[in-house]
Amino acid sequence: MTFITKEKFLSKAWFLNYLFITIGSFILAAGFVYFIDPHKIVPGGVYGIGIVVKNLTAGMMGDGLKIPFIAEPIFKEGLGIGFVGLMLNIPLTIIGIKALGPRFGVKTVVGFVLSSIFIDFLDENFSGALVDDVLLSCIFGGVLIGFGLGLIFKSKATSGGSDIIAMIIAKYTKMSLGILMIVVDSSIVLLGLLVFKDWKIPLYSWIVIYVTGKVIDATLQGVSYDKALFIISDKYEEIRSKIINDLGRGGTLLNGVGMFKGVEKKIIFTNVNRREQSILRDYIKEIDPNAFMTVIDANEVLGNGFKSLYED
Repeated sequence: MTFITKEKFLSKAWFLNYLFITIGSFILAAGFVYFIDPHKIVPGGVYGIGIVVKNLTAGMMGDGLKIPFIAEPIFKEGLGIGFVGLMLNIPLTIIGIKALGPRFGVKTVVGFVLSSIFIDFLDENFSGALVDDVLLSCIFGGVLIGFGLGLIFKSKATSGGSDIIAMIIAKYTKMSLGILMIVVDSSIVLLGLLVFKDWKIPLYSWIVIYVTGKVIDATLQGVSYDKALFIISDKYEEIRSKIINDLGRGGTLLNGVGMFKGVEKKIIFTNVNRREQSILRDYIKEIDPNAFMTVIDANEVLGNGFKSLYED
């Protein structure tokens, strides 16, 4: 099984995917440079390691590193976060391809190369904390990093870095990938504790990791106010009519048996938005106070009347 997806060269999908990667990489870089690095927060991943290495090498670079064709020396304040991330991502990707097969396509490479370039460019030219408050920096940094990663993931690329380490360990240990990703990132967070010797660092770092994860989910799934309803009522015909004729929604009638008395029941399953749920709840309360309704937040509803199943 491969994670690589192909789009026709120069097609609309091709342009959109690489646009998402470019914008996502820049937003991710801004999150690190303006909110995370100035407070020495270490939110896992190769760029978390980059923050640690940058601070460890801060007094070792002298007047900086001279690069041909670049007038001013770079890395005067330590090795660049993006540079360290790139140096880690390249061998990790090669090892990942050998251990896991061709799961990491060109888009993944483009993503981590652009992210590294943007991080070091911003750090060399426009660095400095935008917010002095560390907690606010963690929140807004997590939002930017999560949104940037979400756009990269939306393009069918992966983030590389510590994700590859977790995938390799999962292959040979059969452990849960999700748990391993948490373990790998937490190990990097604890590295920040050992280097900076400040207990607040890992606590703030875990806030960033949590916010980042939530924003990635919201970016990929969208912010949805849709609800999934399961309704059990003897007045199911009236409720069915209300859903179809007044709300303009569809649904499914399921056959069920009550556990207490063993009586056959009709169960209505339908998806509505918040406003429609409120209307339907008030209607059911009026016609059948003994009805039973379960309301579930639907992160994503695809199909007729909602988001198209074929939207990318």
